[in-house]
Amino acid sequence: MKQLGIKGIVSYDAMETLRNTNEWLGATARAIASYPVWALSPNPMFKLMSAWGRVTERSFGRMVIKPDWNIPSINGPDGQDHIVRVKRIMSKPFGDLIHFEVARRDPQTRRVLLVAPMSGHYATLLRSTVTSLLPDCEVYVTDWHNARDIPVSEGKFDVEDYTQYLVDFIRHLGPEINVIAVCQPAPLALAATAVLAEEDPAAQPRSLTLIGGPIDPDAAPTEVTDFGNRMTMGQLEQFVIQSVGFKYAGAGRMVYPGLAQLSSFIAMNAETHAKAFIDKIMAEARGKGSERDRHNKFYDEYLAVMDMTAEFYLSTVERIFKNREIARNAFTINGKPVDIGRITNVAVMTVEGAKDDISAPGQCVAALDLLTGLDPSKKSQHLEPDAGHYGIFAGQSWRLNIRPLVMDFIDEAAGATTPRRRKKQLRVVEDEVTRAGAQGGSARADAPPNKGDIAV
Repeated sequence: MKQLGIKGIVSYDAMETLRNTNEWLGATARAIASYPVWALSPNPMFKLMSAWGRVTERSFGRMVIKPDWNIPSINGPDGQDHIVRVKRIMSKPFGDLIHFEVARRDPQTRRVLLVAPMSGHYATLLRSTVTSLLPDCEVYVTDWHNARDIPVSEGKFDVEDYTQYLVDFIRHLGPEINVIAVCQPAPLALAATAVLAEEDPAAQPRSLTLIGGPIDPDAAPTEVTDFGNRMTMGQLEQFVIQSVGFKYAGAGRMVYPGLAQLSSFIAMNAETHAKAFIDKIMAEARGKGSERDRHNKFYDEYLAVMDMTAEFYLSTVERIFKNREIARNAFTINGKPVDIGRITNVAVMTVEGAKDDISAPGQCVAALDLLTGLDPSKKSQHLEPDAGHYGIFAGQSWRLNIRPLVMDFIDEAAGATTPRRRKKQLRVVEDEVTRAGAQGGSARADAPPNKGDIAV
């Protein structure tokens, strides 16, 4: 990767220059079109120009800002609002373990660790997930750092380091923790649990819920997995890996830029995103836009991207997608094999969305076949019929259907009686999974996300 040198830095700074220029153009258009004198002209061009400027300035400005958590107060049984504080309880160079502390409330018996994805977005992408869990749980989250802000002197960070971070976090929280891994970290959370089963069985989590993760990417290929198979590792390193520019503390660190990842996300559903921005500009021009409308709430988060270390991105593509080390139970850490079959006491549940075009049905549920040492009574699976990728952890499907099932699963792992609702739904789900598997997965690579999944 060193051969990229100054060329990579120039490319990184060129992208930042382009982003900065577009933000400036938006601010300029907004300012010029907002002069009071233009009110004397009935031409709607000035209102459109001002609206375009406001939307453009905001959009490109959000790309370099880490969003705040902004978790609303929790209403307690006493009728009082309890404010939520974000407390860092474990700090590491590439990520922190944070706790959402609800003021003046007794600790909840359900303790949940949300493992946030490191796939271009900040952990705040799970804000609505955290908010939905807080009334009934003590919630902890892995808060990953932007690679551009981490000095080169801190060393590397790849999939093995990521897995070791999860091992440390889970061990710190204790055996009563319930781990929920969302999307990208699902295979590594499974590996981390297997490491604990081998090295420190008493520190294993009580339950593990895997949501829309690529345990076996070949089980139901999507555009994401096909891209990884088409490109060689040399091509990826040559075309997408760049050096952090001189503007940031991580200058010289090799990264997969967040702006490059954002471009890929948008390209997958370009028409949907283009329509969303055109509608927003027209609403602003008519005076019907607002600061916290559905568009802004979604895109303020969606456009806020972070860089990943090059070694993490490349090792994820090579080892998780290309070589399928987790799917083949051939993953190693520092040369030591990680045997997923060693997991025998942790209840494991998988959740998939039938319309998921990123991790299609079949990819995540493959984890259950790897758990050869786990009793079938500790395995559960759920396929949400009408949910896309975001809907299974942040949308309506999560709030109305999936969250109640996950809560029941956590309670059952703690020894509570399984509610009839969950037993009944799991029987239905098994039929859905069987049908989806027979069809090779019901997701299409070119299928746009549900409207409900975008405006979460």
